[in-house]
Amino acid sequence: MKEYLLRLMGGETLTQQDTHSIMLGITEEKYNVQQIAALLMALQTRGVTVDELMGFRQGLLETGRYMDFSDYNSLDIVGTGGDGKNTFNISTCSSFVVAGAGYLVTKHGNGGSTSVSGASNVLTGHGVKFSDDIDLLRKSLEEAGICYFHAPLFAHGMKYVGPTRKALGIPTCFNLLGPLVNPCHPKNSLHGTATQTQLRLYTNVHQKIGDNFGVVNSYDGYDEISLTSGFKICTNNYEKVITPVDMGLNYVDPAQLYGGSTAEEAMKIFDAVLDGTATEAQKSVVIANAACGISIMDKNLPIADSVALARESLESGKALKAFKKFVEINS
Repeated sequence: MKEYLLRLMGGETLTQQDTHSIMLGITEEKYNVQQIAALLMALQTRGVTVDELMGFRQGLLETGRYMDFSDYNSLDIVGTGGDGKNTFNISTCSSFVVAGAGYLVTKHGNGGSTSVSGASNVLTGHGVKFSDDIDLLRKSLEEAGICYFHAPLFAHGMKYVGPTRKALGIPTCFNLLGPLVNPCHPKNSLHGTATQTQLRLYTNVHQKIGDNFGVVNSYDGYDEISLTSGFKICTNNYEKVITPVDMGLNYVDPAQLYGGSTAEEAMKIFDAVLDGTATEAQKSVVIANAACGISIMDKNLPIADSVALARESLESGKALKAFKKFVEINS
């Protein structure tokens, strides 16, 4: 580790092999807390590179649990977090809307870090029990259209950096790794980033991974499509700036996306969206994110058609039906 730290102090970047070796060393507990903290601070101060992030990703996947879902064409929708906006569970709601529209979703997630309720929090609140049983997960995917990978059950290497990250109390490059280590390596992904710099980094990482991807960032700093501003999306095939009006939707006020001060408040909003009693703004932002996910899955579909499919899934009750079936299977 001393060699790596000296190189970073000298202004060098690390190779993919370097960070891969470091990740393996972390899981083998070769380094002390101070060394890991120094490494994370050095990378955060300078900004992690594509190769450095790819090496950490490779190490996490190797030391984690792989789930073979290669016979499914599925999508993951998740954001990096770290935008500090404390929205309700938009990407989780959107996942069930996509599933209700007939597309398969293999969602990866965890508890909230920058908001009061992450995906795992809202699902636990409905009685969901997380599992790494591949047969149960496949059953959920096939019958509900969606399954859920609770990150701590799969990305085992994360626990070795957890105490250091918690002690530092600031974002590090490991905040960016969560969406990139889905244990089933889905063929499609829609990832939200909190900054334009992260969007560019993620786009380059996905190009190296070789999956079918979309990376979005709202211009006012949301790590998802917020409808509070325009947003940029980068995919394998194009880079565009899209506004709510382009999607046939209205701009919304940031206050309308607030997730509440408790997990219970966030869960009430989540439920209201799926059962059709939420505000128009809350429903629209979920439709927008689901539509974008559908567009990633179906590259030839115009955005207006994707919005119509997402809206029909939500307003017909198909999304709610998918959620209820998911809870039934996973409780």
